[in-house]
Amino acid sequence: MEIFTKKVIHLISTIPEGNVMTYGQIAKLAGSPRGARQVARILHTMSRKYKLPWHRVVSAKGQIAIKDEETAEEQRIRLESEEVRIENGRYINLIVYQYHPQV
Repeated sequence: MEIFTKKVIHLISTIPEGNVMTYGQIAKLAGSPRGARQVARILHTMSRKYKLPWHRVVSAKGQIAIKDEETAEEQRIRLESEEVRIENGRYINLIVYQYHPQV
């Protein structure tokens, strides 16, 4: 497994309940500032295996970015169960909920 992938998995696994991080933020902290799409790929392929809290990762705009409506709804429900307020069905206030780990 690549070092970037290991760092991404670690970062996602440490996002606390009730917080979110963005794909780009994770990529930058893992050492690849332009690797947001790689983060999405890692989430898609490794969430089950590593039991990652995939629902805590959102777009740079604080938006639920998943296109599949059923999965997007699942993400919304999971976030709301952690007391994350969702505005207009898809948006999370990053000023309030974004997690900034000490790296």
